[in-house]
Amino acid sequence: MADYTKYTKQEMQAYAIAKNIEENQIVIVGTGLPLIGASLAKRAVCPSCHPIVESGLMDCSPVEVPRSVGDLRFMAHCAVQWPNIRFVGFEANEWIHDADRLIAFIGGAQIDPYGNVNSTSIGDYHHPVTRFTGSGGANGIATYCNTIIMMQHQKRRFMDKIDYITSCGWMDGPGGRERAGLPGNRGPKMVVTDLGIMKFDDETKRMYLAYYYPFSSPEMVQENTGFEVDVSRAQLMEGPGEDIIKLIRTEIDPGQAFIKVPKELR
Repeated sequence: MADYTKYTKQEMQAYAIAKNIEENQIVIVGTGLPLIGASLAKRAVCPSCHPIVESGLMDCSPVEVPRSVGDLRFMAHCAVQWPNIRFVGFEANEWIHDADRLIAFIGGAQIDPYGNVNSTSIGDYHHPVTRFTGSGGANGIATYCNTIIMMQHQKRRFMDKIDYITSCGWMDGPGGRERAGLPGNRGPKMVVTDLGIMKFDDETKRMYLAYYYPFSSPEMVQENTGFEVDVSRAQLMEGPGEDIIKLIRTEIDPGQAFIKVPKELR
């Protein structure tokens, strides 16, 4: 018999995503955990949010989690089916009119204390140890939208200095974005990891621990972070209830496309 009283780290992360999406917010999502979190928000946590995807589909509420932004399952209950160029134009219109309604999810291989993200290469750019797929639309999104960054919490990812800045955060601190010619009124809002939720100090723009999970601790977060992080403001975030876990497993991602559930919990 399925056990909905216990949840995995990924389910906790998806729940944390959903809890940090706001009413009437326009949410730019791709696939993976951000999509599960956005679907959960739309279904149960924050029904007035509006998930949108780069393939041009707006206000999505898929019956079952799609495998890609081009998956036809996105079309089932979306409000508008636009071509990609209209999606880009919509984002630009929000920026031109200074509408602070957009939140976007991005990820990467490395992140520094100011929320700058590397998804390009490990090691020297010209002679990398590992080369990744690069920015895609993430740089443009990080430049003009507020972002929520998705990361696995490991020392090798949370670094004092990253190898390459693919997507801009707060650059080198207060005024850093403006000095780089970037809009100073947009930037990373938080980093949602498998150990907690990191936010950015209003004054210093440095990352601090805002919430840890029932299975983690401030000490665990610091041990897995490659730079000193302020944990003095950390609060415990309660885990999801049985209804939330059942919704994820039986309706949102029943095929376990993105969240793998141990056999003993199914």
